[in-house]
Amino acid sequence: MELRQVRYFLTLAEECHFGRAAARLHIAQPALSQQIKQLEHELGTPLFARSTRRVELTEAGRHLTGYARTLVVEAERARLHMAELATGRAGRVAVGFIGTATYDVLPRVARTVRARLPHVTLDLRGELLTPQLVDGLTAGTYDLAVLRPGAATEGTTLTPLRTERLVAVLPAHHRLAADPVIPLSALAGEPFVIHSSRPRSAMYDRVLSACDRAGFRPPSLVEVGETSTIVVLVAAGHGAALVPQSVQSLRLDGVTYVALAEAETVDLVLGHRAHRDSPAIRQVAAIIEECVRT
Repeated sequence: MELRQVRYFLTLAEECHFGRAAARLHIAQPALSQQIKQLEHELGTPLFARSTRRVELTEAGRHLTGYARTLVVEAERARLHMAELATGRAGRVAVGFIGTATYDVLPRVARTVRARLPHVTLDLRGELLTPQLVDGLTAGTYDLAVLRPGAATEGTTLTPLRTERLVAVLPAHHRLAADPVIPLSALAGEPFVIHSSRPRSAMYDRVLSACDRAGFRPPSLVEVGETSTIVVLVAAGHGAALVPQSVQSLRLDGVTYVALAEAETVDLVLGHRAHRDSPAIRQVAAIIEECVRT
């Protein structure tokens, strides 16, 4: 049973007249009659009772009408869905975010994709470290990843998104908490709360390198896996921390964000696999770039 024959059947069922049905379908009346006969032969039962005056549905024809309408509707739904997939307006895209991009980038991306691409399903994972994201891209767990540069592997492409300054996170009662700007060297001798070195975070090396340039090494380090936990431990008085300025969107009682006199910066990039692409992935990638850069 071909979809074309189903459409012919439904048109004839509505018109109950071969001439009018053929005109609606823009085919010759004998061609319509032949197609209906072939359908009846395939199904093994008459679908229409024909006379010189009228055409009527048989009992079998009446039963077939419901199935036929369902087939046509589902075929149209499938056609539209395939068109959406082809243009990136539908599909499933998995995106991973480093911890420091979880608080400002992830919510904006989620809102924008939901508004512009309502039929695209997003699988969003936040609070991840760059090595985890690189492994996830390689394994196909993530289609896209917002991460720190320097960890690309073969088959992974990195697109620059932004450069942002580091800021100090201090307990609210800290002696420097009220200062608008401090030199990083003012934190010499302070314990630091920092991203874990295992698996090595890009921020771990970046923070210690900044301290080295300021002429000191923190006397002790408290290593944690999530950026939010860093801020919580600073609030609890376990030490100071350095984070990208975007983390200031994570508001928490008991901490203060203070600008640094030094222009210590960290880059953010978008990673994707060179050979794992689809229209939906490209659409979401463009939205991520827009959300970060505006």
